[in-house]
Amino acid sequence: MSEKKTIMILFGGVSSEHEVSRVSAASVIEHIDTEKYNVLTTGITKDGQWFLTNAPAEDIASGAWEENENNQSLCIVPGRGFEGIDVDMVFPVLHGKNGEDGRMQGFLRIAGLPFVGSDSTSSAACMDKAITKAVVDQAGACNQAKCCVAHKGCDLEEAAGVIERFFSRDYPLFVKPANAGSSVGISKVKSRDQLPEALSIAFAEDTKALVEEAVEGREIEVAVLGNTGASKEPNLPIASCIGEIFAANEFYDYTAKYDNIGSRTSIVKDLSKEKEEEIRTAAVSIYEIMGCEGLARVDFFLEQGESGGYDDGILVFNEINTLPGFTSISMYPQLWEASGVTYSELIDRLIDLAFEK
Repeated sequence: MSEKKTIMILFGGVSSEHEVSRVSAASVIEHIDTEKYNVLTTGITKDGQWFLTNAPAEDIASGAWEENENNQSLCIVPGRGFEGIDVDMVFPVLHGKNGEDGRMQGFLRIAGLPFVGSDSTSSAACMDKAITKAVVDQAGACNQAKCCVAHKGCDLEEAAGVIERFFSRDYPLFVKPANAGSSVGISKVKSRDQLPEALSIAFAEDTKALVEEAVEGREIEVAVLGNTGASKEPNLPIASCIGEIFAANEFYDYTAKYDNIGSRTSIVKDLSKEKEEEIRTAAVSIYEIMGCEGLARVDFFLEQGESGGYDDGILVFNEINTLPGFTSISMYPQLWEASGVTYSELIDRLIDLAFEK
């Protein structure tokens, strides 16, 4: 029998999604097969301190892990990994800045540690919504909403005027930070006078704001699993079944995702096989164009067609997330569960992909 691999699960982080990361990590800890792996957990506090912890999953989810008396301060040595600890691979269950934006991925690469997910270049490009839009547009992979970019430090009133002219006074618009996850810092703008405040909210999260026209349509998501550039199955990127978001709020912001129990998700079953295949093919194509590895969730809008249904509707790419949520209500594991891959099997696949990339 082969020796058990030691997997380090990273959670927390200096990010506006710190709390979501803790809950995601707790779910992974509860579902990872401890018969196959030795599991270690490391928490990163909001001020950036790293601690090896033996806190139970429920304390990690709640944040009580930080008070665990057995926590040990931890450091990484370039080229040698974690000081004093042998680790075979890292599962960074981290969302948002300093987690899925390429910084942690580059750090782990310098440390010589294999890890779940995309490399630093792909992670950074996917995290930056403006860059993602440009790359996908250049490739001609899918329709996209009309958009423009504003930079922090601009005169907010002048920027509002430029934006209004760019969109020909066609409202509503969405203003979002280019680099942020879980819909943090997003505003729906219905008139010019709302633009300065919306830009200010976005700039609180990032130095660059993306302004997009609103798209009327169903919010749908596809989970993708695999390594871009893999030469053969089972490592080739594949797409799950299709999910749909029903937001309790006016749009699917952070509160709607995690705080409003009226929001829900479901598996899409009313589309033709041809339309489903179009959507799943587009998801894999965008995943490969962006050079993703391991996992990502690809989000779209599906507009209503001339028939009044959606089989002839236009598919519009929204964004891609390289470390999507792994909480009990997160779409990524739910989509694979509905596709016949259990949560524990999904973790196994991600670990295998990390070792083979």
